[in-house]
Amino acid sequence: MKVILDIKDSKADFILEMLEGFSTYVKAKQISPAKAKVMEDLAESIEEVKLHKQGKIKLQSAEEFLNELKYMRCIKP
Repeated sequence: MKVILDIKDSKADFILEMLEGFSTYVKAKQISPAKAKVMEDLAESIEEVKLHKQGKIKLQSAEEFLNELKYMRCIKP
């Protein structure tokens, strides 16, 4: 099982040291903030797809998405 933890910077060293104590059972690996953001965004997207399949939300079409991108590009400073 893989688990992602969001740990305050001030407590990160303590938590990582504690996890190393469980090295027989736990492997701890740090990732960059950019990679963490990508993983977080991906998890959110997967949740949205699940909700769409359950009929709880409506996702925008590809055409709507492209129009949104075109609009955003036009208004950028």
